[in-house]
Amino acid sequence: MDSYITAAEVAAKWDITARRVQLYCAEDRIPGAVKHSGIWLIPSNATRPDRIKSGKKCEEVKGALNVLSLFSGCGGMDLGFEGGFSVLKASVNSKINSHWRVRAVDKQWVRLPKTRFKTVFANDIRPDAKAAWCHYFSKLGVPESAYCLDSIVDLVKLHKENKIKVFPTNVDIVTGGFPCQDFSVAGKRKGFNSDKSHNGKAITDEPSVESRGQLYMWMREVISIVQPKIFIAENVKGLTNLADAKEIIEHDFSTVCDGGYIVIPARVLLAADFGVPQSRERVIFYGFKKSALTKQALDALSSSEIPSEYDPYPQITHGVGSDLLKYVTTFDCLYDLPEPEDAKDASQRKYSKAKYMGRHCQGQSEINLNSIGPTIRSEHHGNIEYRRLSEEHGGTHTEELKAGLKERRLTIRECARIQTFPDDYEFILASEGDRKSVSASDAYKLIGNAVPPLLGFHIAMRLQDNWELYFGTDK
Repeated sequence: MDSYITAAEVAAKWDITARRVQLYCAEDRIPGAVKHSGIWLIPSNATRPDRIKSGKKCEEVKGALNVLSLFSGCGGMDLGFEGGFSVLKASVNSKINSHWRVRAVDKQWVRLPKTRFKTVFANDIRPDAKAAWCHYFSKLGVPESAYCLDSIVDLVKLHKENKIKVFPTNVDIVTGGFPCQDFSVAGKRKGFNSDKSHNGKAITDEPSVESRGQLYMWMREVISIVQPKIFIAENVKGLTNLADAKEIIEHDFSTVCDGGYIVIPARVLLAADFGVPQSRERVIFYGFKKSALTKQALDALSSSEIPSEYDPYPQITHGVGSDLLKYVTTFDCLYDLPEPEDAKDASQRKYSKAKYMGRHCQGQSEINLNSIGPTIRSEHHGNIEYRRLSEEHGGTHTEELKAGLKERRLTIRECARIQTFPDDYEFILASEGDRKSVSASDAYKLIGNAVPPLLGFHIAMRLQDNWELYFGTDK
């Protein structure tokens, strides 16, 4: 095992201040450095980094980029944009993303670098989502007041009708995963004509502009208020198969601020292509503020074929092909987790006890440990896949059962691992003060509704790498 010494000991060895050593650690410039109980521990054989990183300019000399997050849920996209969390080593293609300054945690896990992006506002209508989000993001220094537990419709009305400053100024990016139930193939496919209101209640009258299926239009209103340099909207792949929904949404976004934004043709991203051990597909919309772009970027993004260097979509890192890594499997991400009865982690102890209801029901199949995982859905009980399914119920991957392990569904932590949430993200929370509790059922829903953080990180890093290309050197 490697031996470690303190920052003070390293400072004496390198003849610099302990503060400088701590900064090197925070900047991910000392491979193998870890933080334990607030104290940096550095490998005894570490060498002093150069004053300036090789390759790209140092992130620390650049200003922070402020992110306003809508329909935030438990913060999968937000976490991706912040960075600084652990993922499987097999999930990072060091050849394609050689400039990512990842830090080894152990032989199987690495910690992603922090980005320039900082979450300054988040919102959702679910108290359990706020509880989970605030519990984690408070550790990143984000105040609880940054999360607004109100409908986006009510927030926009409050801003416009009551002249109350609801949203922060100086926002660089707006992100939002507007509700997808009405576009999902697993739902009723009502699209824009949702039978649910913006606050999740049933609509008894005719659908209106405040219905759940029209909430992207209220995201459009927020964009028009804060006028970010970039906005990103995401939804389920099913949206692209629902009449001309994608084209309608692209058109509506393009009319923000009287046509002040270029909307890039939406593209479906497969999470597995980016090191996520899951067959999840999401459609991503990008919008760029025309007046903020350089002339070269404006011309490039306006062209029918965007030059590759200006393409905002991240580069695929996994799959079949030159320089690509093989897909990450469910075994890769689950192999080291103890069985629920042996686990200390509350999220690993909890799993759905819903009975087997037959192959005709959703969620009544087993995962294949040797393949990428299934799409983690937001539903609880019968819609959570089996970790192991008996031969009696049609199971075919019986190695673990033959080893004496029992038939059961995926635990909360296993679902979170497949989504690439780090293990220090806690999903089971007791009520405390004003904080709502987060139950096992709540946790399944929050995880299933989230963007995989690693996919969000790929999106964020592509924009960070291209920021000066798009907007010049002035932030």
